[in-house]
Amino acid sequence: MEVPALNKKGYVKALKCRECGKEYPPVKIHACEECFSPLEVVYAIDSININKRIIEGRRKTLWRYRELLPLEDETKIIDLGAGFTPLHECKRLAETLGLKRVYIKNDTVNPTGSFKDRPAAVAVSKSLEFGFKSVGCASTGNLAAATAAHAAKAELPCYVFVPSSIEKSKILQAAAYGAKIIAVSGTYDDANRLAAQVSYECDLAIVNINLRPYYVEGSRTIIFEVCEQLGWRAPENIIIPVGSGALLCAVWRGLKQFNDIGFIDELKTKIVGAQPKGCSPVIEAYKSNLEDILPVEKPETIAKSLAIGDPGDGIYALRSIRESGGLAESVTERK
Repeated sequence: MEVPALNKKGYVKALKCRECGKEYPPVKIHACEECFSPLEVVYAIDSININKRIIEGRRKTLWRYRELLPLEDETKIIDLGAGFTPLHECKRLAETLGLKRVYIKNDTVNPTGSFKDRPAAVAVSKSLEFGFKSVGCASTGNLAAATAAHAAKAELPCYVFVPSSIEKSKILQAAAYGAKIIAVSGTYDDANRLAAQVSYECDLAIVNINLRPYYVEGSRTIIFEVCEQLGWRAPENIIIPVGSGALLCAVWRGLKQFNDIGFIDELKTKIVGAQPKGCSPVIEAYKSNLEDILPVEKPETIAKSLAIGDPGDGIYALRSIRESGGLAESVTERK
């Protein structure tokens, strides 16, 4: 069963600073003007008229949760069919680990092969709504492909900033979609800094920088789906790989919002963060009982997508883990 499209007002109430709490209208702004901290989207939860039956009758993409996404004009939606990926029950893995049930969410079946299609879909759609003439991202590969694919569908030029050491195979897909690849000498953090500078000087929509408050909202749909696929129940524990920390924060926010709106009866989920040993600033802060993240200057890991030495949402990922009563652990790469 479908329902009429949203009007052009939508359900976004404001942007709110994560630190000082100052609120702003939902416009083209990504950092607090008072304390320069990141902003996050606030929804008018009490005004959202939606229920489980309506959602279950919609097309199986991330846009089935559109009332909880920050797009005000549905005519701007760029939809490649991302989302509602399989949730596999792994019985033998559960038996090996001595657990009752273990599930794996398989986002590799998304259009470009990763969960990054979720935030990219939302961010590129929001770029159109804001009237940007081009988009881009800083990436170690997966986001490059996702942004380029959605930009191609939106008929927007796309610029991808990557560390020059990245394997060619990681950017081949983005190039195939027509993106312009800018190789930056140094690490991902160096590429990210250059992309930020360009976004300010050229009015370019860098999805994970000046559109970040809206971009991260797309990642929440992964936990919306998990809860729906588990019969509208939240998992007891969820293990999340940590690069920038944005996915982990989005999952925790999504769980709390589903609980607020009444889609899950209780929230007892523990969030577990995982990083490779050669780049684990969030895990080290957790184990050392620190409040701040100490950056890793030269990440050393084969997991290039997690080789982010100065994670943009690291401190908030750390807070989310602790708030949920979860834990954090790093893993070695021995064969």
